[in-house]
Amino acid sequence: MPYQQIINDTYHQIKSGKDEGEAASYIPELAKVDPENFGIHLITIDQQEFGIGDRYTQFSIQSIAKVLSLSLAFKLWGSKIWERVGVEPSGTAFNSLVQLELNKGIPRNPFNNGGALVIADMLVGEFKNPEAEFLRFIREINNDNKIDYNLSIAKSEKSVGYRNIAICNFIKSFGNVLNEPERVLDFYFTMCSLEMTCQELAQTFLFLADDHFRNTKGERILNMSKAKRVNALLQTCGFYDESGEFSFTVGLPGKSGVGGGIIAVFPDKYSIAVWSPKLNAKGNSYRGMKFLEAYTTKTESSIF
Repeated sequence: MPYQQIINDTYHQIKSGKDEGEAASYIPELAKVDPENFGIHLITIDQQEFGIGDRYTQFSIQSIAKVLSLSLAFKLWGSKIWERVGVEPSGTAFNSLVQLELNKGIPRNPFNNGGALVIADMLVGEFKNPEAEFLRFIREINNDNKIDYNLSIAKSEKSVGYRNIAICNFIKSFGNVLNEPERVLDFYFTMCSLEMTCQELAQTFLFLADDHFRNTKGERILNMSKAKRVNALLQTCGFYDESGEFSFTVGLPGKSGVGGGIIAVFPDKYSIAVWSPKLNAKGNSYRGMKFLEAYTTKTESSIF
């Protein structure tokens, strides 16, 4: 597969077309990011790397971090986590409170904000310093000790995080947040401030593409059964109420973040990260979605 040529051609095709949407300016620090950034990086399971554009520029991965916190919790507790969070698409916005009322504080899936806060609560309850343990987990996957949080972004997000504060307290009222909401929220905002380049993001997510992937300690991140379930959740819930559209047009498991990043995984073949800060009406990268649709069409890359 001539990955580099197809990436180059698709990149220039998308870059020369419309660039609609707006960056996530409701988070003050994210409003400072150049909205014209556009990068792609692909890594195959045999460590071939291809890419173009701003792929070595760090950005806040935001909700993409939810996949990694879920993976750590799943590794620790296995199927017990599904007693506190569901596995169904929500059909609502990522920060909606409506479904939480109907389901008595059990979030529909671990990728909407309510579900991610419940997973964060689990990690806060497990570790004395969840921020350090979560970062160690990611660095051991990536073999890169330079990956870190951007605490300015975490502070900025917390300063306007009224809805997330409401969601966390609302779930607490149903007894599905066990720790103090303020502590859970501090970890959640810090977790989402994690910064990576497209190259680092693609490398980090290889463990969901490669059945034999091991961290720096020689340990498997997730066994095949657990990795299958995380990929299934990415396929059905990774883009909130645009998950069906992504599945229909792209056909790969994936996850977006309001920082403009998207990660997608082709099991047994590659992981690919795309970054473009302008978001569509559903909160997903406009160029990122367009690129992956065109790229997977040209390469006939799909799990279907």
